[in-house]
Amino acid sequence: MAIEAVKAFFADVGLAERIHEFDVSSATVELAAQALGCSPCRIAKSLSFLVDGAAVLIVAAGDARIDNAKYKARFGTKAKMLSPQETESLVGHAVGGVCPFAVREGVTVYLDRSLRRFATVFPACGSSNSAIELSIEELERFSGFTDWVDVCKNWE
Repeated sequence: MAIEAVKAFFADVGLAERIHEFDVSSATVELAAQALGCSPCRIAKSLSFLVDGAAVLIVAAGDARIDNAKYKARFGTKAKMLSPQETESLVGHAVGGVCPFAVREGVTVYLDRSLRRFATVFPACGSSNSAIELSIEELERFSGFTDWVDVCKNWE
């Protein structure tokens, strides 16, 4: 199970006890915000795309939406989200629990600037009923991100 891989990942850095597992679903931004009792914008959603035949994750604020023009300018291709089956196969996490931790080899992670307005955010942890609160610095450190990008809209 993907959550077990994420738990092991965070155990290695001494943060496994910070993972929240809920009795309810946190598979969407709205459900995660309800489970955590926080604003939906603080949910760090991981969106999966295909770029040059490889999986790319863009971690963005819960209220942000992909801006197709910005995305194309940054990645040189139209934004094409992976199907649920492709996401699980290429990224290693099922839709609803996709996160930038313990992903498959070859997945590139980007953080969208929509996250920078928060001190802490809540990404999922590999299952549709989990999350962890991380500072932006911790998200940078543990996500293995490649770069900050500006590919979202409707959050400013």
